Amino acid sequence: MTAPDHALNTVRARIEAACREAGRNPDSVRLLAVSKTRDVREIRALHACGQIAFGENYVPELVEKHDTLEAPPAPLGLEWHFIGALQSNKTRAVAERAAWVHTVDRERIARRLSDQRPEGTPPLQVCLQINISEEPQKAGIAPREAEALAAIVAELPGLELRGLMAIPATEVDPQRQREPFARLRELRDTLNARGHSLDTLSMGMSGDLEAAILEGATLVRIGTALFGPRPTQKESA
Repeated sequence: MTAPDHALNTVRARIEAACREAGRNPDSVRLLAVSKTRDVREIRALHACGQIAFGENYVPELVEKHDTLEAPPAPLGLEWHFIGALQSNKTRAVAERAAWVHTVDRERIARRLSDQRPEGTPPLQVCLQINISEEPQKAGIAPREAEALAAIVAELPGLELRGLMAIPATEVDPQRQREPFARLRELRDTLNARGHSLDTLSMGMSGDLEAAILEGATLVRIGTALFGPRPTQKESA
């Protein structure tokens, strides 16, 4: 396994290089470490190198890792993001632990997250998941449905609508990688022109972060490039 400091520095260098190519400030892109299936020792090691934001795809893993690493007397104070499919019977655990949810794609889920956000805590930061390549096997709403859901989410008191998230169809060619990211950016711009103030594009993973940054990503979700490959992977974060 690659040393966590070397892996983190390598990913940061890729982000900085892509930002230079795009004429952007590297500080405009946040790095989310996707820690699904990784154990708490790996998270601690990456945190020791300066990484704060971690993303989980499965509610039981989020609960276990959060409750272990944030337990008194020495909580790590990590920023927890939920980036997986969310069932309505598991929203409370996420609303109580996460700072961000990237995968809101139904009004019912949004309302439950808002209602179950503990009093006295900041609003849950959320992104709408857009099925930008309109693949039938993937979660997320079609781009044409985004405006209606955004209007609902923006009014919920326990949530703050921050932006859009997508996992496009896998492409190897860098130019083809950019096309769905450009469509997501254009959708964000359209929503903002209609009265929203979205500042987040959660897009780009280990194999296509450069293409995402060139098209305006503000948050990239990186797993494999930080932690190494998992035993089996259908798509690399």
